[in-house]
Amino acid sequence: MSNRAVLEVIALDEEDAVAAQAGGADRLELVTDMAADGLTPSTTGFKAIRAAVDIPLRVMLRLTDGFAAGDIEALVRRAAELREAGATEFVLGFLTPDGDPDLVAVERLIAVIDGCRWTFHRAVDRAADRDALRKQLADLPGLDTYLTAGAATGVDDGLATLKAEAARARTGEPGYEPQILVGGGLRLDHLPELRAAGLDAFHIGGAARPGGWTAPVSVAAVREWRAALDA
Repeated sequence: MSNRAVLEVIALDEEDAVAAQAGGADRLELVTDMAADGLTPSTTGFKAIRAAVDIPLRVMLRLTDGFAAGDIEALVRRAAELREAGATEFVLGFLTPDGDPDLVAVERLIAVIDGCRWTFHRAVDRAADRDALRKQLADLPGLDTYLTAGAATGVDDGLATLKAEAARARTGEPGYEPQILVGGGLRLDHLPELRAAGLDAFHIGGAARPGGWTAPVSVAAVREWRAALDA
């Protein structure tokens, strides 16, 4: 059905990817090292996951914890390797120390990923000015999604912002065309309110792993989210 909500699940390896797809995930975000909040996976890891599932994969481009780009040359090399290995969708997002978008880093990477679609991740929730950030990124090629909780502290505190941004997206306001992908402390009980506000894309990490980050993705947990979104 055309109004089916998007469910994106974080995958660390092939086992996660297979379980998430079996549970009904539409897309995976590929990362490694969740202790650092999700870093770029190895090219070998990407290839293994790509061979294991047939749903879209968005690959994280991030080498250090936090929202600074760090070694941009190393990041550009990794992005080029992943692109060469067949990656076609990415996740990235960097801020300057002042909380503005780091356009130099972002533009270097999107030049390398060359027209691929990408998500600006939760760095938006740490920005000095969310609206200004969206306006500054509005014309960048390939940007089709913002991963956001509406607040740095998570969806509980970000609900009002998410609903307001969804309303601005509906009016076609410049900078609000990319899909809002809700993630960061998202729970099943948030869904009715978010769905009623017109939000239609959701991202889960820990919620797909009742056993914690050391345990694999649970097919049953993903299936529960799929059922809730399809209800």
